[in-house]
Amino acid sequence: MSSSIVKLTLLTALVALLSLILSPNILAPPEVPASNTLLHNAQTIHLPSAFGPESLAFDPHGHGPYTGVADGRILKWQGHALGWTDFAFISARREDCVRPFAPETEHICGRPLGLRFDKKTGDLYIADAYFGFHVVGPVGGLATQLITEVEDQPLYFTNDMDIDEIDDVIYFTDSSASFRRRQFLPSILSHDKTGRLLKCNKSGKEVKVLLRDLAFANGVALSEDRSFLLVAETAACRILRLWLRGPNAGNVDVFAELPGFPDNIRRNTKGEFWVALHSKRGLFAKLALSYGWFGRAWLKVPLGFKQLHSLFVGGKPHGIAVKLSENGEVLQVLEDTHKARP
Repeated sequence: MSSSIVKLTLLTALVALLSLILSPNILAPPEVPASNTLLHNAQTIHLPSAFGPESLAFDPHGHGPYTGVADGRILKWQGHALGWTDFAFISARREDCVRPFAPETEHICGRPLGLRFDKKTGDLYIADAYFGFHVVGPVGGLATQLITEVEDQPLYFTNDMDIDEIDDVIYFTDSSASFRRRQFLPSILSHDKTGRLLKCNKSGKEVKVLLRDLAFANGVALSEDRSFLLVAETAACRILRLWLRGPNAGNVDVFAELPGFPDNIRRNTKGEFWVALHSKRGLFAKLALSYGWFGRAWLKVPLGFKQLHSLFVGGKPHGIAVKLSENGEVLQVLEDTHKARP
């Protein structure tokens, strides 16, 4: 990188920091069209002694939800009387995983992200960011590891999945071949495009790579008629559609462009799709995504993760969900600006 670019970036950093001090909203992302405030009245189910709930899943009996948290456990909601109870865990080294949030030990404790139940057996399939692809039986406990590498390449950042209950296959993502989960922000700022979409059977065998070179492969959802599969490309703020059947089988197109960074995708009973957004795309994020040198240079600026993340999201992130039609049209946007995430 040339010295002029470094100087320009440092100058930009100084201006940005001064702007945040003098006017904290200057880097805030714009309002999302058609958003409403229904989430303002949403009930919050607190997680005592736990941090970072990720995917949500309900078992075949409708019980739950179940969610993975930052210390490697999977918790089950048992109603207000019992609250959250331990259901399963990824690592056998539970004695080393006593802190609710400790990114430096995620590779020891695991970090369960995507969760999906097999409706036929009640088994819970788990995409763990560090330990790969797992399954645990209906009674929970220590999960069994199924897949740790594909084509001699480790699953470096296993993220989300969906299950085709008819063909008995599972589609899942590996977000990056170069960055771990705790490095998700450097992955985006450096324009990493080593994510993969994969397919396997329920035993974890016969694994096949369907898509490569994705910019932070994330959420996965199968269409109601099983003709296509959606995958979130987080760093590109879009949803891709891979056609599985019909005249377009094998083709990929852009299903939806989004105003922020998509995470999990879930299909509802009407065949529509709910997409959770990590955050909206503000000025800093737009510059970082448009100019690779800008994002990479910021990684050299001596800022802590919280400060850099605050710049990236334009303030405090909060709950945002977008509902898409089966054709990719935005039907509804739910946004809660009152309850900012920590």
